[in-house]
Amino acid sequence: MNESKRLISVESQTEYSVTSGATETRIFVKMYVDAAKAGLIANMGAQNWTTLCVIASFMDAAGNCYPTQEQIARYLGVNRTTANRHVRNLVNYRWNGRPVIRAVRDRTDKGTWQNTRYTVLPISQLAIFDAEPATLESG
Repeated sequence: MNESKRLISVESQTEYSVTSGATETRIFVKMYVDAAKAGLIANMGAQNWTTLCVIASFMDAAGNCYPTQEQIARYLGVNRTTANRHVRNLVNYRWNGRPVIRAVRDRTDKGTWQNTRYTVLPISQLAIFDAEPATLESG
């Protein structure tokens, strides 16, 4: 198997309506069959996989994501406490010793907490726009 092959990607597509003149941009997460064949999904498990996909649905070109706890819980179909546990499990998960996502929570100048910034790391095999995922080796 070619290890440098993309397994998952996030793409955007803009559609134009000739009748109304409106445009709509949609973002898609693509998972390639090789993600399963390489063992990534089996190793991380369904809970981590779905949590990663939900968080990645908020990803910008740099891999940064800013979903709220409420959004993560709603998109996972669970309560906030359960969603927070799922996120902690994902943050602690390692593929070949490397994290797939990082969570940073900063304080404002006034000392209040900002939203958590999640960064989807290249080893996760999720990429958006022209970003390249890291080389994936079997776990």
